[in-house]
Order: sequence, then structure tokens, then C-alpha cells
Amino acid sequence: MNNHRTIRRKLYPHIDPRKTGMLSVSDIHSLYWEDSGPLHGIPVLGLHGGPGGGASPEMRRFFDPRHYRTVLFDQRGCGRSRPTSELQDNTTWDLIADIEKLRELLGIEKWLVFGGSWGSTLALAYAETHPERVSGLLLRGVFLLTKAEINWFYQSGAGFLFPDAYDRYVAPIPEDERHDLLNAFYKRLMGPKGPERSAAAHAWSSWEGETLSIRGPAVKPPRFADDVFVDTFARIECHYFKNEGFFPEDGWLLKNADKLANIPGKIVHGRYDVVTPLSSAWSLHKAWPKSELQIIPDAGHSSLEPGIVNALVNATDEFAALLR
Repeated sequence: MNNHRTIRRKLYPHIDPRKTGMLSVSDIHSLYWEDSGPLHGIPVLGLHGGPGGGASPEMRRFFDPRHYRTVLFDQRGCGRSRPTSELQDNTTWDLIADIEKLRELLGIEKWLVFGGSWGSTLALAYAETHPERVSGLLLRGVFLLTKAEINWFYQSGAGFLFPDAYDRYVAPIPEDERHDLLNAFYKRLMGPKGPERSAAAHAWSSWEGETLSIRGPAVKPPRFADDVFVDTFARIECHYFKNEGFFPEDGWLLKNADKLANIPGKIVHGRYDVVTPLSSAWSLHKAWPKSELQIIPDAGHSSLEPGIVNALVNATDEFAALLR
């Protein structure tokens, strides 16, 4: 494992996208995308979390705008993509096909792929499907979307560490349905718009928002109070998790890690990540010899924890030297 600088780094300055557009990917879905930095810079694709979270400007600020050409897009049904909260034709495999369409549109041969949380899931699925198109992987808060991970966070596990937030999470669900929270939320989130769906969406979304940071519920991001965001976020997440990520079998990403053999990778993970526990990053690192794992001792899940920012900015600088 390489030695990493310990000095705290700041995010690179914000720059506006050089180009934006909408890409029609089906009869239903059109995706918002943006292209930032020098046209002949090192291509990097940023994959947002959720699923359903949408891309944010902070994602491109991990990359030196003098050296990187950073491409972001809002995945199907969320952010600035249309239609909002649409679940039809919205699977992992649809998103992988969308990434390829975007790559071809922009004339990029291969790119560094960056993703955190669900973004790491999609990055791994894409790299294992199209390894020839990936120059490297930078992953944060690894999530393999296994039954064990879903059970840990949405049923029994994380609630032992955040009992106050957990009580708020389960509040909309009657006690006789709490033995299977995923299906109880799914039933409500897939129903018609109204008070029951809204209460379920806010509870589901706030549970993640309150557990993102090592500092706990007090620093829940403001977007987790926005009605449109939480409805989209909760519905798309629950849709994917109910369908086990649309993978052929449980643990599919780890079982296919051999396809990453020739791809250099850097993994950054908070020691006290409650949303996506460190065990998943550890298992992936062991199965992927070309990966480096940096465990941040004073961090949770959020990409904006100081130690996470430090490690990600250092990693992008190291990739810049490697990929030039």
C-alpha cells in the first residue's frame, strides 16, 4: 500500500461546466450530463450515489481542473434527468448502457471512473462489464449491494448505533410489519402520491441522511428535507434494493472481481461508516490485487468528512501522475 500524505487537503475550486446537454437513452428517459475541464484532459466519469441522489458540483471538485476532464450525469429518474422518479426501464444494466452511450457521444476511449456508495456499486458493475473502457477506479464507501448489507442498514444492525434515528425511520411502519422493513417501505413508496407515501419517503431518506456523518443526525444534509428529492431518492433506492440491484445472484460484484485484474484501483473508506460497513471494502480489496485500500480512522460515510476529502484529493493527484 502506498504512503499517503497526511496533510489535510481542500477541494479544488468550483468551475462551471464547459458543456451540458440532454441525452435521450430510451423512449422514456433523457439524461442530463455535463463536461468540465480541458477537452484534452484526463477523462474521468463521476457516478453519484443513491441510486437516485443526482450529481453535485462537489463531485468534480476532487479533481484538479487543470488536468482532468470531468464528466457527470444524473442517472435515470433523478436530478435534472427526465422524467423524475420514473422506475420503468430503470435498472443497473440500463445505467451501464447509458454510460456507454455517453462515452461514445463524447468520443472518449476510456476513462477513470469515480463513485461513492451506490456510485461505487455502479462503477464496479460497469468496470466488470466493460473493463477495456476503464483506465482506473476510484471508489469511496464501497457498497456491493448484497442481502447482508441491505439487512444491516435497513433492518437490523445500524439501528444499534443510531437508535434515535432508527426510531424516526421505522415510525411510519406499523409494528406488525417491522419484521420486513424493506417490503413495508416498498409497498408505501410504490403507492400513489399522498400522505402515506410522503411520510415513508421522508423517513427512508432521513434515515440515510442522519447516519452519513460520524457526527450523526445533527449534520443531516439540507436536501433530505426537500419533498421532491426525498420522494425520488426513496423510490429509486427502494426499487433497486427490492430487486437486489438487478444482479444475477447475490454477491455478483465480488464473484466477478477477477475482471478488475488489470485495472488499477484506489479505495477510500471511513472506519466508522455505518451506511456501508468497512467489511465490503475489505473483501473487495482482498479479491482485487491491483487495488489500494485506505481506511480513514476518523470518518463515517460522507464524502465530505475531512479525512475522506484528504484521501480522495490525494488519490486523484496520484492518478493524474499515473494516467498522463
